Amino acid sequence: MRAVLDLIMGDAQADRAVPQTGLTARLTVFVAAVMAFLAVMALAISLTTGRVAALWAQDLAQSATLRLPADPADADGLLASALSVLETTPGIVSARALSTDEQAALLSPWFGPDLPLDALPIPQLVEIVTDDDTYDPEGLRARLTAQVPGAVLDDHDAWRAPLLQAANRMRMITAVVIVLIAATMAAMITLAAQASLAANAQVIRVLRLVGARDVYIARAFVRRYTIRAGMGAVFGVLAGAGVLLLLPAQDNSQSILLGIGFAGAEWLWLVLVPLLAAIVAFLATRAAAFRRLREQT
Repeated sequence: MRAVLDLIMGDAQADRAVPQTGLTARLTVFVAAVMAFLAVMALAISLTTGRVAALWAQDLAQSATLRLPADPADADGLLASALSVLETTPGIVSARALSTDEQAALLSPWFGPDLPLDALPIPQLVEIVTDDDTYDPEGLRARLTAQVPGAVLDDHDAWRAPLLQAANRMRMITAVVIVLIAATMAAMITLAAQASLAANAQVIRVLRLVGARDVYIARAFVRRYTIRAGMGAVFGVLAGAGVLLLLPAQDNSQSILLGIGFAGAEWLWLVLVPLLAAIVAFLATRAAAFRRLREQT
């Protein structure tokens, strides 16, 4: 607690060794702002992707599709048998045969809007809504094999797994990006702090002559650069939040590319970004200050 108070309050005499304005001061604020802005954008894209993938995976987990053979002679009989099996299967909330228009809409992206379904042997599709607690896809497949020959049940696992995998990979990429952003900011602040220490070598010598210890001198540099980085990060976070709020409001359950932003408690990340930036600046400046002071001994 004492160290935190010293960092906040500072010391007027020691602060004189650190330039309040100049290139290093502006560079520190600018770098922190840019890095915080990029971190906000990376977090927003990652969290949005994860949200959309989770919604899609949940929808796919609670649904299935039954494809019946394209047999015009017995299409009605196969459909009636399939619906009878589905209606008596535990775990199925509802089953509905897709209409001709609905099937045409599904095929139009590949074959165009003028596909003549009446002249082509198109399999009949049945939309199934399931209850995860009691639904048994393997048991349903066995019943369909016995009672509806040629019927194919698709429980959407082949679609759901890649979505979840892609979301997990996006989170990993975002974590790497955040680490790289923090490392870049630490490197830039280290260079700025070292330049400031070198430029004020004479002031540091005077402070040492009057009995100031390296810890006392370093604290002033650490305080000043930590505050600058925190302020710059706040500006970057505000800019990032402003950009996200200016984006068109869309239902991002339909597309990963629409509705990028934060939802609910995810907005707390905007509070953590400046805090993390200040911690990075504190550690980087402290290490740079003590290293440079040892060299100037």
